[in-house]
Formats: sequence, C-alpha cells, structure tokens
Amino acid sequence: MPLPFAMRIQVGKDIIEIKTPSFSGKIVAVVIAAFLALIAAGGSFYTIEVEEAGVVLRFGKHIKTVPPGLHFKLPFGVDRVYTVPVARQMKQEFGFATPEATNRGQWSNQEENRLERNMVTGDLNSVLVEWVIQYRITEPEKYLFKVRDADATLRHASESVMRQVVGDRTVDEVITIGRQEIETECNELLKELVNLYHLGITIDQVQLKDVDPPEPVQASFNEVNNAQQEKEKSINIANGEYNRAVPKASGVAEKAISEAQGYATQRINEAEGDAARFTALYTEYQKAPDVTRRRIYLETMEEVMPRLGGMVVLDEGADQVLPFLPLQQSAPLPVTRPTRNAAPAAPAPPASR
Repeated sequence: MPLPFAMRIQVGKDIIEIKTPSFSGKIVAVVIAAFLALIAAGGSFYTIEVEEAGVVLRFGKHIKTVPPGLHFKLPFGVDRVYTVPVARQMKQEFGFATPEATNRGQWSNQEENRLERNMVTGDLNSVLVEWVIQYRITEPEKYLFKVRDADATLRHASESVMRQVVGDRTVDEVITIGRQEIETECNELLKELVNLYHLGITIDQVQLKDVDPPEPVQASFNEVNNAQQEKEKSINIANGEYNRAVPKASGVAEKAISEAQGYATQRINEAEGDAARFTALYTEYQKAPDVTRRRIYLETMEEVMPRLGGMVVLDEGADQVLPFLPLQQSAPLPVTRPTRNAAPAAPAPPASR
C-alpha cells in the first residue's frame, strides 16, 4: 500500500505541514538499494601508485599487502587501505632542514636542529655535527603498526647513535680524519636498532654533511686548519721534487757505472787479446826467428808507410837533388838519409811529364 509522506516546517510559533504524493514500499526499497549499490561500487575499487604498496585492514586486522595497480576492497569501512612509499628512497636530515621538503619526518624545527647538531666529543670538546640518513621502507605492515610513529622513532635512534659514536672520539678525529669511520660505525649501529625495534625500515647510508667547531672558535680553528693544509702542501711538493730528483740521479749514476763497467770489460778483453796475440807471435818467432822477424818488419812498414805520404831516400854521396814538378799537389817530401850500416837504396824513378 502507498506510504504517505509529510514534511513539517516551523515558521516562528506556527507549524506548517506539507504533504507529498505517496510512493509504494517497493519503489523506495529499489531506490535505496540502487543508492547503496552506487556507493558500494564507488568505494570498492582503489588504485596503488607505482612507488607504493597498499596495506589492507579488515575490521582493523591486517590481511594482506597489495602491489601497485587497481584493486578491490569491501565497502562501507569493512576494508581500509593504507599506502606506503616502499620503492622510494627516503631521508632524514639532522642539524639542518631542506626547504619545501615533502616528507614530514625528514626535518625538524629550527630549535630542534640547533639542539641536534650540538655534541660533545670524547675529549670534552664541543662540536657541531650535521648528518643525513637514507633509508627505505621494506616491510610496510611493521612500519605502520609495530611502533606508534616509525619516523620519529628513527630520528631519535639516529641521534642517539651519532652522539654515542662522536662521544667516543676526539674532536680532531671527528672534524678531520675520522669521518669515514664514524659514518660506517653509525650505519652498523643504526641497523641494529632498526631491527631491534621492528620498524620495517632498511638503512642505506649514514653521511656526515658538515662537522665544524663551535662558532666562537671557528676562526681560530680555520687558521690552524689552513696552516695544516699548507704544511701538507709543502710536504707534498717536497716529496714530488724528491721523487723527480732521486730517480734521475740514480739513473745517471747507474748509466755512469754501466759505462765504466763496459769500458773496463773492453780494456780487459783488448789486453787479453793483445797478450794472446803476442804469446802466439812469440811462439812462432821461436820456431823461425828470421822469417818471423822479416814478416813483422814488412807488416809494420805496410802499416806505417801509407801515413808518410811521398818520400825521397838519398845515399851519403849525393850532393843535390834534381827538382821536378809533381803532377799532384802533395805535402812536402821529407828527406831521409840512411845510416852508415844500411844498404844504399836505389834512386827514385823520375816522375813522368
């Protein structure tokens, strides 16, 4: 049967009743069902972005974690979906803040930044430390439900680890030579805390950004640091000169030694050869003295005569030499007189005209 519908409106102290046409119960039921179906269809599908994962809860209990894409869930609040950026590398900054950062857990306010970077070293000196941690969310369900605020817990754990590591070292180690060691040790300790707290996070890197002395002594420290750098520069220049000069001198010395050794070997070999030649010659001389003596004389004259050029030999009775015109320009001819015991030599034949 049709259901009447009336609407009452109060205007001041008077109440006005407006009656509308009646509808049947089936029509109302169909309209309500269609409306609910439309709402259910609109709230049953959802999309997970590429860098995210969806954590699905049914009546508050975690049932599954879905990858990127289009998915279905039960409507009317039965299923609820939380998205977590699992494929994005995230970071937290300590002691400073990057403007317009999208991740709220990445930075803190100015006062907290000032407190974070003030630290005390193992030798009771103050130092200003700024650092960055990079991490990824690898277990979304732990990240969301194991701790109340995973990002805040990670910030507190990172600050605790950094203060512990810096407090075990001197100010010189923190500012100069110990930076790499500090980063490595902080990375290991922070990984242990993250696993202990079940944050669902993987630490990729801990990096020191700036490490400075307190502002009142920064000028003095910079002067000392500049002096140290000048010292290192002078040492490097001196080592470079040393590395250039010493090998060069060593090479020259080795060359001289090699040349001397070669010359000594040459002279020894020549002396040994001359001695062997003389010994062999003396052995032949003992066998035939006259023949050997004449042969030595002829070989010596054959070697010496070409060096003398032209030559005229006169006997003792010659008073003058008939001049002649040489056909070729030559050096002046030396005149050699034989000794008394030497046999007279035949006069030189006249030059052809």
